[in-house]
Parts: sequence; structure tokens; C-alpha cells
Amino acid sequence: MTTYLIRRLIQAVFILLLLTFIVFGVIRLVPGDPLLFFLNASDIESLSPEALDAARHELRLDRNIIVQYGLWLGDVFQGEWGQSLHFKADVLLLISQRMPITIHLGIFAFLCSAVFGIGLGIIAAVRRGRWEDTAATLVANTAITIPIFWLGIILILIFGVHLKILPIAGYVSPFEDFWLSTKKLILPVICLMIGSMGSNARLTRTSMLEVIRQDYIRTAWSKGLRERAIIIKHALKNSLIPVVTVMGLQVRFIFGGAVLIEQVFAIPGMGRLLVDATFGSDYLLVQGAVLVIGIIVVLTNLLVDISYGWLDPRVRYG
Repeated sequence: MTTYLIRRLIQAVFILLLLTFIVFGVIRLVPGDPLLFFLNASDIESLSPEALDAARHELRLDRNIIVQYGLWLGDVFQGEWGQSLHFKADVLLLISQRMPITIHLGIFAFLCSAVFGIGLGIIAAVRRGRWEDTAATLVANTAITIPIFWLGIILILIFGVHLKILPIAGYVSPFEDFWLSTKKLILPVICLMIGSMGSNARLTRTSMLEVIRQDYIRTAWSKGLRERAIIIKHALKNSLIPVVTVMGLQVRFIFGGAVLIEQVFAIPGMGRLLVDATFGSDYLLVQGAVLVIGIIVVLTNLLVDISYGWLDPRVRYG
């Protein structure tokens, strides 16, 4: 197990390095003078060629991209993530302020998609061929096909504009006002969880149908065990490995969906920060945000791999 963890951590480091280098390089391939990211056009026109050269040297723009990347990486390890060009603030400070908001939203969406998705899948598998199966499958298929930005607008019109029962914009910390914070999260969480819930439901149904046909499940039925015990203790746990794998992959989709949802509901999280940084050509902030999100996704995938051994004792880590 220890050897496996060390190998996976080494792989994670290489993945993060590759991810950050790709982002680093793509941003610098954007047409135009990189100096415009730091200075406006009037400043460039007013400066002498010598002053412009000095500015390029100070900003390391006169180095090749490999050297620039190495210097930036060294600064990151020292805790110097640079200054945001758009917000005029420290990159690490901005990320530390916005990331908890997105994590709060993402955790609720992740848990809701897992609970409702797996629950629908179990109902569809156990009641296969009945109306419950048809209804659960219809809900799952519909959930997968709904565009989340369209759903967000529809929910705002229904629950915020017409019924006026839920707030439609902004964010409040649960430590300030727990009830208001929960109300503000309901609509964004529904939008973020809907697609993942449908995927979890379909995969759980398929995996459960394979497991409940096994001989040991028939033996459990023949022993007269209760249906709940058979489903939860014997069938569900052994059918969760593919579901957990997909749920681990859904973490990155939650961050991707947050970019849209935080814009629709005016939530000041990482998604909205990335949009503002991208449109503002704030490449230092983009690099830092992508690095943090990459770390979270890689660690989540590592936890998913470790969970296999708990779900199925037959799994061995080589």
C-alpha cells in the first residue's frame, strides 16, 4: 500500500507539472505583446525603448518560456504567486478568499448528486421493469440532457421572479447566517448536481443489476434475509466501485460547471474569478487558480483509488 501511494503521488506531481506547463504555454501563445498584460497602450507609447527593455527584463519576458516557467515554479514553492493584474491584489490571497465559496457549493452539489443519484439507481435496479424503474430512468436520462446554464435561468424565473420564495443571486457564509446561506445555495446546487445525479443513477442501476444476479445474492434471498440488508450490505457495496470511479471524475466537472453557475447566480467563487481573470488577461491569476484546482482533482482521484480497497477487500495494490 505504501509503495502504491508513493508511486501515485509521484504520478500526481508529474501530472500537475504538465498541467501548469500547458496552461503557462497556452497563455503566452495569445496574440499580442505580453507587456500589454502589465502596461496599457499609453504607458508603452510614453516609455523609451530602454525603459521598455528594462520592464521586459524585470518581468522576465526576455527569457525563453522554459526559463520563465522554472522561475514561476520556484516562486510558487516559496509562496510567491505574484500580483493579480486585474484585481491588484496578491494571487494567493484572492484564491484563499474565493476557493472556500466554490468548495462549499461543490461539496453540497457532490453529496446531493451522490445521495439522490445512487438512491434512484437502487430503486430502478430493485424494481426493474416496474413503474418505479421507468420513472427513475426517465428522471436520470432527463437530468443528463439538461443544460445547466439554461436550467439556472429557468429556476431563477420560477422560484426567484414569479414565486419569490428563494434568493437568486449572491453568497452568504454559513457562519454569518446559516439559513440564508442554505437558501442561496439551493438553486446553484440543483444546477450543479443535476447532470452528475443522472450519471450516478444510470451507472448505479447498471452495476446493481449485474450484482443482484450473482449467486451469493440468491443465497442471501434463500436464507430469508431482509430486502434492506441484502441491498445495502451485500449488493450496494459490491456495485459501488464503478460508481465511485465516475464520482471522482465528476469533481472536475463541478469546478467546470461552477464557471457557468457562479456567473448566472452572481456567486463570487473560483469560477467567476477565473472568468474575470481570463477576460482581463490576468495570466498569473489563471495559472495559480488552475494549479489549485488541479491539486484538488488529483488528490480526489487518489482518494478514489484508495477507496477501492475498502469497497472490495479483494483489491490489492501492487
